[in-house]
Amino acid sequence: MKRLWTFFANFSMQKKLVVVFVFLITLPIIYVSYSSYRTNSNAKLASTTESAGQLADNAMDKVDRYIADLKRYTILPLYNKDVQKLLDQEGTDWDKNSTVTMFLSYLTHMKEEIAAVYMVDRYGMIFYNHKSGLNEPYPYERLADWKEQTAVAGVAPVLVGTHPIRVNGSDELQVFSIMRSIQSISTLEYIGMIVIDVDARLFEGIVQPLNHVTHGNAVIVDETGRIVYADDPARLGQDLTGSALLAGATGSSGSFRLKIGGESYIAVYSVSSQTGWKTMVTIPLKELLAPIKQSRNSMLVMTLSILGVALAAAMLISYALTKPLKQTVQLMKQVQRGKLDVWVHVKYNDEIGMLGSHFNRMVSRVRELLDEVAETEKSKQKADFLALQNQINPHFIYNTLESIRMLAELNDDDRVAELTYLLGMLLRYSITRSDEIVTVQQELMHVENYLQLLQIRFPGKISCLILVPESFYSLPIIKLVFQPIVENAVFHGLEKQPGPGMITISAWREQDEIIFSIQDDGVGMSEERLADLILSLTDGKTDKFGIGLRNVNERLRLHYGDNSRLSVYSKLGEGTTIILRI
Repeated sequence: MKRLWTFFANFSMQKKLVVVFVFLITLPIIYVSYSSYRTNSNAKLASTTESAGQLADNAMDKVDRYIADLKRYTILPLYNKDVQKLLDQEGTDWDKNSTVTMFLSYLTHMKEEIAAVYMVDRYGMIFYNHKSGLNEPYPYERLADWKEQTAVAGVAPVLVGTHPIRVNGSDELQVFSIMRSIQSISTLEYIGMIVIDVDARLFEGIVQPLNHVTHGNAVIVDETGRIVYADDPARLGQDLTGSALLAGATGSSGSFRLKIGGESYIAVYSVSSQTGWKTMVTIPLKELLAPIKQSRNSMLVMTLSILGVALAAAMLISYALTKPLKQTVQLMKQVQRGKLDVWVHVKYNDEIGMLGSHFNRMVSRVRELLDEVAETEKSKQKADFLALQNQINPHFIYNTLESIRMLAELNDDDRVAELTYLLGMLLRYSITRSDEIVTVQQELMHVENYLQLLQIRFPGKISCLILVPESFYSLPIIKLVFQPIVENAVFHGLEKQPGPGMITISAWREQDEIIFSIQDDGVGMSEERLADLILSLTDGKTDKFGIGLRNVNERLRLHYGDNSRLSVYSKLGEGTTIILRI
């Protein structure tokens, strides 16, 4: 967040205003649009789920009522004495055949969807009746299965899910069956069974309205997990045990989400309490939410249009607001480059207008201060000049030294005469202005005269080696640059060590710079003292190290610019090196 805020804070004012405007407009629009889409989606899902659940319950209720009717039909043989008697009679005759056939015809026409009704007597003789168009159902192929299933169920009816039967030669018909064993009401012994086959197309009229309303795909699954009805006939009898569809249907009714083939669906189911069959409809969310997404896309287009208009308006407004500010910034840059005859034309009395007014007053005040500084500097220079005039005339001192030297020669005192002569030379070189331009050769001669004085004072203590190329001798330089550094080397480096010392003055060229090095092999200084010395050269707030080096460094900078400087390198016990870059 901190990096993000820093990134935003570095934007120009115009960009910041555009971002803020667009953000303030975008945020509520996106929030309202998203909330509306979520609310509509959830409402649509809830409405569709509830509607599909009611339709599934209704469909399952219709199936339950239909099967309950069929189960009641299977009890009818128990109340027909003639049928009871004929089922217990071995063999067949016209009377038995006609009576049983009439009874079966009656049952066949009880419901339109009943395909065939079969009755088996005690001795395995099968009688049947079927709807028109069904020539031969081949019941003897199924007799063994009927006996097995009814034997397990006892006197209870048996419901068999959708399965194919062979009809009319090689054709197949999908049916589900209700069967029950028949006992004699007098002896309670087994005397036969009844089987009713119902065309599975019965479910179409029950399930298709559910598919039409929900735009889904409904199936009916029996208690063993096999499909009893599906739109695709190839799926009839398919075992769904272990599938995600069947695993989610754990209650008596409800809904859940699942993925089929990578697509999201919502499944709604209802379970029959009588048969254990389940009506399940899978509704694709893509199709269900298509109208909502279309509305969302329309809202998105509208939102983008609003954002485009808002962005254009934000850019125009931000440009109008920041234009005078940019003009003020440009004028500030001109002032930074030294141009002070600038003026902000203030049009309005807002904050930017107040800034322009204060800027104008500031520039006026700066011009006034610069004029005051210039006048003050002139006055200071004039005062310094008068102060020099009021000092003792250095020419008087030089003439007096010359008289002392002549007396020393008359008395044959050569050392006093030489000292007086050298001191006079040093004084003559120093009495002129310090910013006077001399040559490198003159500066070196001044250093040699100074060292000769010191050698008389400290015999055998100090020696000097000058390694400056002769091509540098004619180069111009401000005076009194080398001598203060040499003096510093003598009194702070060489005098403090017990043995003799050497001062080496060398020079070389580096591109556009001339480098001078004044090096001594004296006592040097510690890292802490070196750091303090370097700090004193820059801040000028301490007199701990005197003013010699600082004065040279400051005069170099003022005369030659900030790129010219004095650098100090030193190690304790190894000496000190002063580097001048000009």
